[in-house]
Parts: sequence; structure tokens; C-alpha cells
Amino acid sequence: MRFIFKTSYQQDIRLAKHGGHLFWYGLLVLGLLAAPGLLPEYWLAQLTFVLIYGIAGLGLMLLAGFTGQFSLGHAAFLGVGAYTQALLTTMGWPFLLSLSCAALLSAAVGIVVGLPALRVKGIYLAIATLAFGFIVEEIFARWESVTGGNKGIFLQPPQIMGYAFESSEAFYFLCLVIAIVCTLAILNLLRAPTGRAFVAIRDSEISAQSMGIHLAYYKTLSFALSAALAGIAGALYGHKLQFITPEQFDIVQSIDLLLMIVIGGLGSVHGAFLGAMFLIFMPQLISLSKDWLPDSIGQSPGLQTFVYGAVLIVFVMFEPLGIYGRWIKVRAWLQLFPFYRRGMFRRQKSFQKSERLR
Repeated sequence: MRFIFKTSYQQDIRLAKHGGHLFWYGLLVLGLLAAPGLLPEYWLAQLTFVLIYGIAGLGLMLLAGFTGQFSLGHAAFLGVGAYTQALLTTMGWPFLLSLSCAALLSAAVGIVVGLPALRVKGIYLAIATLAFGFIVEEIFARWESVTGGNKGIFLQPPQIMGYAFESSEAFYFLCLVIAIVCTLAILNLLRAPTGRAFVAIRDSEISAQSMGIHLAYYKTLSFALSAALAGIAGALYGHKLQFITPEQFDIVQSIDLLLMIVIGGLGSVHGAFLGAMFLIFMPQLISLSKDWLPDSIGQSPGLQTFVYGAVLIVFVMFEPLGIYGRWIKVRAWLQLFPFYRRGMFRRQKSFQKSERLR
């Protein structure tokens, strides 16, 4: 069992709380760097999608998990980033410059959505963002002179200083570097006054306002940053598929993104990537399990939707903190064994129950 005695504010906001964090996260980075040599091309492609969805999950986690603003139209920001990247790279813009423009334009659209959303919250905000997602999807489909309409638009492999990331391994490393940079940026933001203001707004808007936090400014900023990360993920998503159409950024994609962060663990950076792993690898597990199921179940067209819904209900009812919350409890059990007591988390569970009854 490890006890950490914090004696200064700097120690409290440190990224790595102790040497064990440096060791395990260093080992994780080494494993990710070695993945192209260990995994076949198919699974490497799936891991690349995990990184891309993880970046989008970081953005939505910042908005929903840390600021308490739910969005059902987040795939629209993903689409804005993908189409911006496709158009600018087609015009010959450098990859990094077009990626920055994709993030900035997505952030600008996020501000446009965030400003009117200041007057609503909860289910009304979710409905407003849902309508926004439908509108943007229609724009992608109707504005054929720019987006190509339902015929879609092609993207070439990204290039940096003349080097083309054509192979799966090269593009994986590019996504890995961008995912690490985005994760460190979010971690630093959350330990800064801005991140603490987001959490204060999530916990209680009235208390946050009484402490001098400008609600309109920070809510709009959260929308902008969340949309910017979604735009970056959309640009990488487009390059990975090399072909985008409006159907790829519909309401189903938005619900998948929301499902991803809820199952991963709402309110945690780890949850964004754990949820992305669930979203990418669960269809593979369902496909593999079909051979072991009766034909009446295994060949049902709605099996994946049923499993997603069942998993979501189980997590909402029994583990609201998601996969990461379950891992925290398993880790506590391992650290306290054999002194772990069954009622250790009872108080926390009763608190969450009272929160649901409000």
C-alpha cells in the first residue's frame, strides 16, 4: 500500500504523483512504440482508430465530463475538421497548417454553438446540439460544390516536409504523437485555473458564479476547445479512411462518441481512451462470439446495438464511473489485500444514488 503525503501545492498539481506513475506510463509508451512490430496490420489499424477516437473522446470528456455540458451533435465537429482538412490538403496546403486550420474552424463552429447554448442546459442543451448535428449533416450533403455531397471527397496521405505517411506504421506513429500531445495539453489545462473553473461549473453553477467564475466565458471556451479536439480527430479520421461522406458524421456517430466516454469513465482522461478501446474492439468481440451463439441470436441484425445498450445500462446502474471507476476499485482491492472491506465503497455508492434521485 502506497501513502502519499502532500506537503505543497506544487506536489498536488504534479502530473506524475509518484515514481510508479512514471514507470507504468513509460512502459505503456514503450509498448505503443513497439506495437507496429508486434501486431499484424489489421490490429494496428484498429489501434490507430483507438488513438483517433481517443482524441475526439478527450474533447467530449472536457465538455461533458469536466464542464457538465452534454452534446449529442459532436460528430458535426468531427465532420467540420475532416472536410476542412480534405479541402485544404487538396489545395496543396501543408499538413500541419491544414490540421491547425481544421482545429481552428471547428473551434469557431463550437463557439457559434456554445453561445446560444448558454441559455439552456441539461436535456434542452442535448436537444439543441442534436439539432445542430442534423443541420451540419444536411449542409455536408447539400453543399456539393465544396463537400462533394453524397459522392464524398477523397483525401491523400498526409505529408510533412516531403515525407508522405503512406504506410500504416507511419500513420500510426503520427496519430500516436498527436494523441500524446493532446493528452498532455488536456492534463495541463485541467490542473490550471481554467480546468478548475470547468470542474466548478460542472459541480455547481451557482457556487462557481459566486466564486467569480464567468459562466458564459468558460462554457463557450469549453465548447471551443472540445470542438477543436474533435476537429483534429476528424482530420486524422479522414486521412485514415482517405474517403469521407456525410453519413460518417451522423447522429449515430454522435451517440457512439457519447457512449464511449460514459462507458470509459465520465470525468477522467483515462476514460476517453478506455471508451475508445471499447468502441473499436467490442464489434470485433461480438463478431468472434457469433460462432458460439445460436443462429437465432448470432445472426440477428441488431445484436451489436443490443449489446451496446445492455452494457450502457449496466454501467449506468452499477458503475457510473465506467471502466476506469471499476479499475480504481480493483486497484484499491489489490493494494489493500487482505485488509480490504466489502463496505468500503458503500458510502460513495449511496452518495451517487442520492444524486440520481435529484
